[in-house]
Amino acid sequence: MTVDSAAPPLRLAGKVAVITGIASGQGRAAALLFARQGAKVVGCDLDVNGAEATVEAIRAEGGAAEPAQEVDLSNEASVRTWAGVVDRLHGRVDVLYANAAATRFAALEAISYEDWTWNFRHEVDVVFLPVRHFWPLLGKARQSAVVLVGSTAGVSGSVTNGRLAHTATKGSVVAMTKQLAAEGAPRGIRVNCVSPGMIRTPATESDLLAEEHPMRTIAAHIPLGRVGDAMEVASCALFLASDEASYVTGANLMVDGGWSAVLPG
Repeated sequence: MTVDSAAPPLRLAGKVAVITGIASGQGRAAALLFARQGAKVVGCDLDVNGAEATVEAIRAEGGAAEPAQEVDLSNEASVRTWAGVVDRLHGRVDVLYANAAATRFAALEAISYEDWTWNFRHEVDVVFLPVRHFWPLLGKARQSAVVLVGSTAGVSGSVTNGRLAHTATKGSVVAMTKQLAAEGAPRGIRVNCVSPGMIRTPATESDLLAEEHPMRTIAAHIPLGRVGDAMEVASCALFLASDEASYVTGANLMVDGGWSAVLPG
């Protein structure tokens, strides 16, 4: 019997992939994975030192990545300038992974209007502005893909975690996915969303999974019996960004071990 030992083709070979928030967690995982699959990674983060460490890790593996950029994704001028730099360097964008976000958790009676608007700046504006300013570059590619990041919080409430603003912002991202899919289709731009459940990252380790938080035992209520990791989210984003998902747009892929699919334990 003859065994074909040829390596499978790289899923993002030759593509320019813009990824926001690459300094750590899910963004770093996506940057590493996309580069391993042949993409030229163009990344940013407010933590430019962490982002540059991700770039160095990509290059150490033989991948391709532009120097990391310090970009305030809640500031339109900052995003516009970054998009202009990418335009001059590459002239197009094949993949935009709008990963970056930050949140403040609070229930209705505890949240201030300041924190409410802060959440929208850092979970909705940071998605809208990159999509808005990279949209023309995505349109220059023959076929391109946008992947947004929602959350289980965008499709369900929680009795253990007060998170009204976070629920509203992630619900907005899921809804934006559907409208952007409609607007992007005539231009050859597919738009999809990954919605993670509980994922182990430096941020969740210090908050939702901390010893004193009521969510720390959440694994017992997840059908697959464990918390997910960042690379599992990145792998789903990779599929949606690749040509393998060429007939998929407007989808919201739950990456939560079945958490959102079942009644509470």
